[in-house]
Amino acid sequence: MAVRPFSNEPVVTFRSEANAQAMRAAIEKVRGELGREYDLVIGGQRTRSSDKIRSVNPAQPSEVVGVHQKAGIEHVEPAMQAALAAFRSWKNVAVEQRAELLLKTAEIIRRRKPEFNAWMVLEVGKNWDEAEADTCEAIDFCEFYARLALRMAEAEPAVQLPGERDLLRYIPLGVGAVISPWNFPLAIMCGMTVASVVCGNTVVLKPSSDSPTVAAKFFEALEEAGLPPGVVNFCPGSGATFGNGLVEHAQTRFIAFTGSRDVGLDINVRAAQHRAGQLWIKRTILEMGGKDSIIVAADADLDAGVEGVAASAFGFQGQKCSACSRAIVDASLYDRFLEKLQNRVAKIRIGDPAENAPAGPVINAGALKSISNYIDIGAREGRIIAGGKRAAVVSQNDGYFIEPTVIADVAPSARIAQEEIFGPVLAVIRARDFDDALAIANNTEYGLTGAVFSASPQQIERAKNEFHVGNLYINRKCTGAVVGAHPFGGFNMSGTDSKAGGADYLYLFSQAKSIGEKL
Repeated sequence: MAVRPFSNEPVVTFRSEANAQAMRAAIEKVRGELGREYDLVIGGQRTRSSDKIRSVNPAQPSEVVGVHQKAGIEHVEPAMQAALAAFRSWKNVAVEQRAELLLKTAEIIRRRKPEFNAWMVLEVGKNWDEAEADTCEAIDFCEFYARLALRMAEAEPAVQLPGERDLLRYIPLGVGAVISPWNFPLAIMCGMTVASVVCGNTVVLKPSSDSPTVAAKFFEALEEAGLPPGVVNFCPGSGATFGNGLVEHAQTRFIAFTGSRDVGLDINVRAAQHRAGQLWIKRTILEMGGKDSIIVAADADLDAGVEGVAASAFGFQGQKCSACSRAIVDASLYDRFLEKLQNRVAKIRIGDPAENAPAGPVINAGALKSISNYIDIGAREGRIIAGGKRAAVVSQNDGYFIEPTVIADVAPSARIAQEEIFGPVLAVIRARDFDDALAIANNTEYGLTGAVFSASPQQIERAKNEFHVGNLYINRKCTGAVVGAHPFGGFNMSGTDSKAGGADYLYLFSQAKSIGEKL
């Protein structure tokens, strides 16, 4: 199968009036579809449940985006049986056909990019640029993994013994549970799903209850691309019932999860317990969050450091596992850094993402309460120099808006310097020198992303060797990993370092079969 070399999907700019008009038109079109009810899809059959999930616009929670069936424990067995039945044939489908499904899906998403963007604007509160980046990443995952699967199919052992024909085949695992998050509701959900199916596995997909409509639209794209019934089963539902039942099922072969540390650890424990009739050790592919730091060294370009910190901390309201939640600043420029950062943050406009405001709402009322509690803790542990309150947005009085918040003079061991907040809250920590900065950067239980602003080759080399994170960036922000260029996944409590968007990711969804044939 001949395909052109991989290249990342171009990200459009909305400074172009034509692109801006396309987004406004897409938002208007999507608004016309709000409140629609979506079915569970199990084995290609559409069904409804008595319990519902109502997804709302976090900027205007009175606005229902979609009504979804809530899969319960009673749906685990039907979903598993449908996936098992589909696996019997899907595992034997040629890799070229599976790759073609991904390429067709990429083209459908590409063609409908403004519409996918608009659904994310309204369902999770992304501004246009953040939504565009999310959609482009989903396209990249489809394109990248299609090519990667074709390359894996051509793998050969490193040594061919005389008198033998030695083969290496990567075969599918079986039925997988894909449990996806709301913060990258298209890209991460798409990436975990298509990685599973291109390797010949089948999937029970449980998207976040905060973003099921985006997942439903993706599932529609898969069906349009020719997805056979049962290869992916669309099942929004409760993690405590449907999700746990799926993880614990004896026929579940692997679990791909992105979400919080506590849920990820719980999945790991449940998956490790052997069940009657289970023939394998379940594989877990876990991405669980971070407490990410940017070091601003004494010789850094101060303006670049301030911009990198602000963009990383407050892009999508800090609701990224890669977001900068700790700025570790050399004492020699600490005061100047705070002054410049305070001025930069004051310029961030808060408003409705549908109008492309740079800062929108947090995802739901629970997040609003949790983040506000952390701000109260931070006021006791440090000094609030920006934000600190629920934001007043005139046209969205019931929206979940919080001011971008900066808390200075935070001790490295403080709670807001150690615990993942997942919101627009930044702790600023003073470091004595670069040695102290590196020690502070490594003092959490996480290890996902980090960045260093420095002009010193020696300090940069030390960071490359000593800053213990899965994704390290030099003189740039610590968010915005690009498929192929920045394989993404973290150390320690940030997960299993699965490196999504990297050359080895599909090995996690496959098992290698070595064959030696005597000639």
